[in-house]
Amino acid sequence: MMRQYELVERVRKYNPNVDEDLLNRAYVYAMKAHGAQTRASGDPYFSHPLEVAAILTDLKLDDATIVAAVLHDTIEDTSTTREEIDRLFGEQIGRLVDGLTKIDKLDLVSKQARQGENFRKLLLAVAEDVRVLLVKLADRLHNMRTLHFVPVEKRTRIAQETLDIYAPLAGRIGMQRLREELEGLAFRHLSPEAYQTIEERLHDLRAKNGRIIKKIEEELTGEFAERGIEAAVTGRQKTPYSVWRKMERKSISFEQLSDIFGFRIIVGEVEDCYRALGVVHTKWPSVPGRFKDYISTPKQNDYRSLHTTVIGPGHQRVELQIRTAHMHEIARFGIAAHALYKDATGKEGREDLAKESRAYRWLQETLDLLAHGDSPEEFLEHTRLELFQDQVFCFTPKGGLIALPRGATPIDFAYAVHTKLGNSAVGAKINGRISPVLSQLQNGDEVEIVRAEGHIPPAAWEAAVATGKARAAIRRATREAVRRQYAGLGRQIVERAFARANRAYADEKLKGVLARLARNSVDDVLAAVGRGEIYSGDVVKAVYPDFSEERKAAQIAGPGEPGWFDVKANANLVFKVPGSGEGSAIPIRGLRGDVPVRFAEKGGAVPGDRIVGILTPGEGITIYPIQSPSLTNFDDQPDRWLDVRWDLDEESRELFPARIVVMAVNEPGSLGALATLIGETGANIDNIAFTAHSPDFREMTFDLEVADLKHLSDIISRLRASPLVSKVERMIG
Repeated sequence: MMRQYELVERVRKYNPNVDEDLLNRAYVYAMKAHGAQTRASGDPYFSHPLEVAAILTDLKLDDATIVAAVLHDTIEDTSTTREEIDRLFGEQIGRLVDGLTKIDKLDLVSKQARQGENFRKLLLAVAEDVRVLLVKLADRLHNMRTLHFVPVEKRTRIAQETLDIYAPLAGRIGMQRLREELEGLAFRHLSPEAYQTIEERLHDLRAKNGRIIKKIEEELTGEFAERGIEAAVTGRQKTPYSVWRKMERKSISFEQLSDIFGFRIIVGEVEDCYRALGVVHTKWPSVPGRFKDYISTPKQNDYRSLHTTVIGPGHQRVELQIRTAHMHEIARFGIAAHALYKDATGKEGREDLAKESRAYRWLQETLDLLAHGDSPEEFLEHTRLELFQDQVFCFTPKGGLIALPRGATPIDFAYAVHTKLGNSAVGAKINGRISPVLSQLQNGDEVEIVRAEGHIPPAAWEAAVATGKARAAIRRATREAVRRQYAGLGRQIVERAFARANRAYADEKLKGVLARLARNSVDDVLAAVGRGEIYSGDVVKAVYPDFSEERKAAQIAGPGEPGWFDVKANANLVFKVPGSGEGSAIPIRGLRGDVPVRFAEKGGAVPGDRIVGILTPGEGITIYPIQSPSLTNFDDQPDRWLDVRWDLDEESRELFPARIVVMAVNEPGSLGALATLIGETGANIDNIAFTAHSPDFREMTFDLEVADLKHLSDIISRLRASPLVSKVERMIG
C-alpha cells in the first residue's frame, strides 16, 4: 500500500507547488474513516482510493482531483458527510466527492430504462466538473485490475458495464491508453478462452517477428537521422481486444489479419510529421486508401496524428502513426491533458476548455440532449451509437469543418450546424450535385442544405439518421407538430361544447382550472381533447361546475358545408367537426401520417359510401360507413363524431377495404373460378375465410381491395351472375 510521503512525491514530480499539507490531511482522514474495512481481496479498503489516486498522478492531475480520489468513497462507505468534507477540505473538493458518490450509486447494467436514466445521471454528475469523470474512470480501472477477487456473477456484470459504457466513454474523451486497458481487462473476464487464445497467438508472433520489429525501428531511425529529423520510433503490437473486434467485424480468422504490428513515430514539430511521412512512403510502398490525416482534421476526441499503412520487410503490412510529442500526450490522456492547466468548474473555465478540447465540447453537447425530453432508453441508445462510431469529416459551403459519425447523412449535417437548419431542410447538394437527403456522407464532402421555412421533418427521418442530436430534434419537431394539430382539433371541439352549453369560452377561464384537469397548459388540455383523452363536457364542467349536460345523438353535417379539414394520414379523406362554420377549418394538412387514421374492421368503407369518423382515445380516427351498425355504440358521445367526405384525386389508383360474403356451390374449382372472376375486375383479394354450411354449399368471406363503390357493385353483380353463386352480400361492421 502506498505510503503518505509516496503520494506527495508522486504529485511533486509534475507539480513542484504541491499542497503537501492538503494531501497529508486527506490521506490521514480517509485512512481513519475507512478504518478496518476490507476489500474482496482481503486488502485494507483504504488501499483502493490510494491506487485510484496513483492512477491519476500518472495523468498529472491537480491537487484537488488527487484529494477527491483519496476521499471518493468516504461519503458512500463511511459515516462521513458532505458538510464535513466541505468544512475540512473546501467546497470544491466536497463537490467532486459528492458527484462521485452519486455515480457510485448507479447501476448501469440494470434493465434498459433504468440503465438509461442512470447513464443520464452519470453525465449530469460530470456536467459541473469534468474531473468527476476522470476520477470515476480511474476508480473503474482499479476495480477492473482486482476484478478476479469478485464473485463470478458480479464479475461478469461489472465487466460488461465496463465494455459497454466506461471504455468507450474513456475513448470518446481521448483517454486512449486507459480505454485500451479497460477493454483488455473486460475482454479477459467476459471471454477468457478467446482472450487466452489470441494472447498466445500474439506471443508466438512476438517471438517470431521480434527481429523484424527491431529492424524496422533501426531502419526508420537511420532514415530520419540522415534527413535531419529527430524522431523516436517504437514498435508495438495490437491488443487482444482490438484483434478480436477486427476478427468479429470483418468475419476473418487470425491468420487473415495483415496489420497486427504498428509503429509510432514521435517527432518535434508538426512540419516534421509530414516530412517523416515522405520518408516512409519513399522507403516502402503505401497501401492505397489507408492514409488518414487527423492533424488537419482532428477527431472529435482531440486525437491528432498521421496514419498510413505500408508494405514493409517480408511483404508484411505495417501500420504507422506519426505525431508530435504534444499530440502523443493528448492521444494518451485526452481531456486529462488539459485538466492540469484549466479549472473547468466555473462557466468561463468550461467555455475555455470547450474551445480548446473537442472532446469536452462533445461532452457538453451530449449533456444538452438531456434537456430535451428524450426517454432514458433512447438517450442511452443514441449516446452509445455515438460512443462507438468512427467519423467522417465534411465541409460547409464556407469551408467550416463538421465532424459526424460514419454513416451520417445530410440531415445529420444540417442538425450539427443548427437545429433550425435541420428542421427546415428539404434537400441537399453534395459537392455541388443535388443528392438525396439520406445519402451517406463521405470524408471531404462539401454539403449545402436546401431549406424551406415552415417545413416539418418527416418522422421517418428519425430511423435513418446517425446522430443522437438529429434524432432528438426530429422527434421534438414531429411531436410538436402532432401536438399542434391535436390542439387545433381540440379547440374546435371545446368551443363547440361551450356553445352547445350556452356558456362563454375563453383561454383565461381554462387557465384557472388546469390543476383540476391535471394539465400544465391550455394547449395541453386542448391537445388531450383532440386525442380523445379528455371529454369536452368535462372541460365545460371544470370551468362551470354548475353545468349539467344532457347528451344528444350526433347531428351529422352535410359534406357541402364549410369548415372541412384534411388529415394527411389518409390523403383521400377530408374531415370537419359538425356544426363548424366559415373560417373554422382546422389546419391538419401537411401532417404526413402523424395523426392515425384507419378504416373500421369488417368491411371498412369505399369511395361512394357516406362516411363518418370517430375519435378513439389512444388510437386516432376510425372511418365507418354511415350505415354501419357499430355507430350506435357512439350515439351518446357526439364529441367523438367527425363528418368525413372523400377527396379523391381523379388519377388516384388507391384501393380501399371492403368485405363480401358469398354462398357458393361446394365443388372442386369453385374457389379458383370465383377468385379469377374477382381478379378480372382489377380488385385485390386480401384474405379468404370459409364456413361449411352444408355438403352442397360453402360460405366464403372475401376481404377485398376495390377502387370505389361502383367497382364493388360491379364485382357483386358479376358474382351474382355466376352459376356457382347462390347469394352475395356486402358485410359492414
